[in-house]
Amino acid sequence: MEIAEPLRVLIEELNKLPSIGRKSAQRLALHLVKKEKKELEDLIQALTDLKDNIKFCSICFNISSEDICMVCKNPKRDKGLICIVEEASDVIAIENTNEFNGQYHVLGGVLSPLSGIGVEELKIKELIVRLKTEDIREIILALNPDTEGETTSLYLAKLLKPLGIKVTRLARGLPIGGDLEFTDEATIGRAVLNRIDI
Repeated sequence: MEIAEPLRVLIEELNKLPSIGRKSAQRLALHLVKKEKKELEDLIQALTDLKDNIKFCSICFNISSEDICMVCKNPKRDKGLICIVEEASDVIAIENTNEFNGQYHVLGGVLSPLSGIGVEELKIKELIVRLKTEDIREIILALNPDTEGETTSLYLAKLLKPLGIKVTRLARGLPIGGDLEFTDEATIGRAVLNRIDI
């Protein structure tokens, strides 16, 4: 089937986004074709602003519009409690539960030798610096319950236990092989409240 070149290019670009297959990309592209030019300009501006104004928090590596994110700046948060997550999307998932009032540390992934991701590619050194400079009483490992997440949790538990800091993990109930960002808020909330020692 012949498709107009601008539409074909847009479909290909949308298809590069995570979880967007070819048919979904086509539906989105056709939806955008029907939009008013002003709506498309607003979308383009939002994407440009995202790229120009988003950075990573210098403390926890969460997504932020400033050098230090809103969670790290908030004096009402429990500074002695750090929840370690893979990605910023996991911070959003946990925050949506309204069950956690501590700090975060975003690793930027998990150990995955097959993908070439080792200890050096993650924000583990930065975590150790935080633990040596801040008064932390508990670390919660909130990594996805898949093979890489479990491997990373075990590695971190062995690394952190000698520091004398309590290390816990989210309670089971999260599906094996699932992602936090796709898990319902009640399940994540219960998992945070019922975390277990490692």
